[in-house]
Amino acid sequence: MLYAGFMSAALPPFPKPQETAGPPELLQVGTGTEEEPCLRADAARNRARLLEAAARLVAEHGAAGVTMEAVAAAASVGKGTVFRRFGDRTGLLMALLDHSEKKFQAALLGGPPPLGPGAPPVERLRAFGCAMLRRSIDEMDLQLAAEPSAERRYTSAPRRFLRGHVALLLRQAVPDGDSELLSHTLLAYLDAALVHHLTEQCGVPPARLQAGWLDLVARVTRTEHPA
Repeated sequence: MLYAGFMSAALPPFPKPQETAGPPELLQVGTGTEEEPCLRADAARNRARLLEAAARLVAEHGAAGVTMEAVAAAASVGKGTVFRRFGDRTGLLMALLDHSEKKFQAALLGGPPPLGPGAPPVERLRAFGCAMLRRSIDEMDLQLAAEPSAERRYTSAPRRFLRGHVALLLRQAVPDGDSELLSHTLLAYLDAALVHHLTEQCGVPPARLQAGWLDLVARVTRTEHPA
């Protein structure tokens, strides 16, 4: 089989000039935006409540429905509170994306298996892709609005974290494969812009995307496709 022969061939090491030396667990959690200063407990609770309200608005109305006024009403606070906390709508959307990214990374690093530690690497790869697809579909407008420019697409902190996580699982599942290049290939399938094109412009149902991901993982890892 040509594919199997390719995977078993000796491959040169992939250069990693901008990566950290440790595993992906050591990368800083977050989107790479400036971190919030330490907040008082009540201020932290208010911020979390505003972000949860904004997340509900995104789920119900898309990113276009997230205005400072709408978030204030959904959280039952004054509009000035939202402006003081996030500055403007762009700051609110970036904080919301950062909040979502941190929750997802926390699930990868310490959540229950198979998304979190404790499951075999192939099972974790399957769960990772399915969770990424659900997240992209649920947060589509937000993900597209926050798409980095071409020169930053592969070097942003969230992308490097996710790619490092996939590469680590691939090294465990396919020791003779080029985990660095394969990790880029797998993440390309989960790209938010591609998911939007397939679901919104081509009418591909999410269940088919999930089945395609499971098939891709099975082929890359040379394992049996789950029922």
